[in-house]
Amino acid sequence: MKLYADTPARRTRQIVSDTLVLLWVGLWVWLGRQVFDTVQLLQGPAGSLRSAGQTVEGSLTGAGDEAGRLPLVGDSLRVWLQQAAGSGTTLREAGTSMSDTVHTVALVLGIVIAAVPIALVVLVWAFVRYRFARRATTAQRFIDASADLDLFALRALARQPMTALARISDDPAGAWRRGDPAVVHALGVLELRSNGLWPPPLEPRAR
Repeated sequence: MKLYADTPARRTRQIVSDTLVLLWVGLWVWLGRQVFDTVQLLQGPAGSLRSAGQTVEGSLTGAGDEAGRLPLVGDSLRVWLQQAAGSGTTLREAGTSMSDTVHTVALVLGIVIAAVPIALVVLVWAFVRYRFARRATTAQRFIDASADLDLFALRALARQPMTALARISDDPAGAWRRGDPAVVHALGVLELRSNGLWPPPLEPRAR
């Protein structure tokens, strides 16, 4: 498959466009990462909440174990402190849940912010590049010598602007029907170059 044009100007534009698309993708990947990192900062309060819950839970559980050694009221006090430690467990679980939610939101936002502009540009770029590659590859199979330009000359008569045709001949259609080699070659070259292909050299007329 032919990926790049033969003509220098169009090939340069293609290389520049490919480079710009790569830079565009890199830019939005970087921005998506920045959004992810920024939202992840919200995990700070979640981490503090989880840490506080662990501290409360550990402290009250430890106090309950110590209180259980007291005579008479030890068992009752231990049960009460262990129940109170449940509030620490609730805080810890809330902090963990908040942290997981923040991570999920950060990941989704980062991906969406990067993926949408990347997809829009890459889809257009891929369509344009694929269309060129398909046309250029198909056309290249027909170009072996200047005699093959007759088909492209006919396409030029149908597709090229009238102003471009007038610069080649006052009567390009008549010249094509007569088989004028110079006009046929010029028309074929016009069509090929519009597709980014380099035409074969004009063969000398047989004497």
